[in-house]
Amino acid sequence: MRYFFLLLSMLLLVGCSTNKVKPIVKKQIKQIKIIKCTPLAKNKVPISKSRKDTDINTTIPIQDLVNFPQNVKYYLKNIDDNNKTYKIQQKYEKYYFSIWNRSKPNEKLKDVKWPFLSYKYGKSYGENLQPINRSFFKQMLDDSNFKDYATLNLKAITIKEVNIRAFPTIKPLLRNPKLAGEGFPFDYLQNSTIHANKPILISHYSKNKEWAYVFSSFASGWIKSSEFVVLNKKYTKIWQKAKQIHITKEGVDIYDEKHNFMFKSKIGMMFALIKENKDTYTILTVSKKKSNLAYFIRSKILKNIASKNYLQLNKENLKNIIDEVSKTNYGWGGMYEQRDCSSMLRDLYAPFGIWLPRNSYQQSKVGQVISFENLDSNQKIKLIKEKAVPFQTLLYKKGHIVLYVGTYNDEIIIFHNAWGIKTIKDGYDGRIIIGKPIFSTLKLGKNQRFYDKNSEILKNLKSMNILTH
Repeated sequence: MRYFFLLLSMLLLVGCSTNKVKPIVKKQIKQIKIIKCTPLAKNKVPISKSRKDTDINTTIPIQDLVNFPQNVKYYLKNIDDNNKTYKIQQKYEKYYFSIWNRSKPNEKLKDVKWPFLSYKYGKSYGENLQPINRSFFKQMLDDSNFKDYATLNLKAITIKEVNIRAFPTIKPLLRNPKLAGEGFPFDYLQNSTIHANKPILISHYSKNKEWAYVFSSFASGWIKSSEFVVLNKKYTKIWQKAKQIHITKEGVDIYDEKHNFMFKSKIGMMFALIKENKDTYTILTVSKKKSNLAYFIRSKILKNIASKNYLQLNKENLKNIIDEVSKTNYGWGGMYEQRDCSSMLRDLYAPFGIWLPRNSYQQSKVGQVISFENLDSNQKIKLIKEKAVPFQTLLYKKGHIVLYVGTYNDEIIIFHNAWGIKTIKDGYDGRIIIGKPIFSTLKLGKNQRFYDKNSEILKNLKSMNILTH
């Protein structure tokens, strides 16, 4: 089997990138219980206030969250357990490891410098909610050291959950914090996140080498140099040939063989399998020694937190995975190790072997795309009910993407990670904050006082796409 090949190869590697490193320790590690999730908040939610909207009633329950079950089991009756996804699953590992199989980035320098065209002096605010000085942008461009772009092209792997930043800094960049829907938590320098032990390609370092510009299979940007380790090309080839397993539980602590904490499990993670017994998988993980060399580790995990094969899109598996991704709240760009609308869907489908890009627009182009151009709301509803496949169809509007799960009492129901509901009063925008994954209709918030009808999800839908077609 594939993992036997990996085990033999890794023993020959003696656990490191040089011949001076001690052999892998064989001591088994103890397992810990899965961390319990904090209970979801009640459906009476706060509002993000803009000018003149302080008297909006913030205690009116959101009717969708009251009238429609917030448990996926109520919608699973809509699916056929005989779904076939084998052909799609054959492509997943190709996409996952694609970045290790490039000799250099495909992107041109002008394309990776997009943040310096988008975020400028006079329209940006810092962590103190004051305008950012012009010197900040000059300093960031200088620190970015773009003269060295694509000169290293090193294969590497993350050693923890990392934030991908648009500038080489942890400082935030906000739009006007006085406006609803801006300010916290919308740090525009937060591009995305990469899970621990995921493949990346190193383009070059910042001027002081604190940061590195990296490419993953789905996003690019700056991460701290301390958050990854460079791998020899031959090790990346061995890794790809191994049998892979897929994480199916969120928030389980993973240790090295000496019981040192490494990172928490996340839906969307995939690891090379070394061996298994009745109750556990032994997986290949990577850490970094003080010498900055890769240290290959055999970590043990319980079988109930992972699957050796891609999951099938059936009722049981969908319930389990949706319950897991629902444990994280809304996190813009994956901030605070949370998820936003597109990253939640991307991770949700990973254990099923269905590859999705990172942002909502790109996700809306996967599979069979059906346009809603020139259709009114009633025509969109009719088309969705006729053509959409529950739990396999995404509905897209600019800036947001949702999963169609079928109908409930003849209402179209969607699953999505939502920040909030737009309101408008006396010409000023407001927000009723939700900040978590929910099941709702396409008219979420229509009962709320000062609801902004022009922002309705249904009205603004651009297209739907069936992932498995």
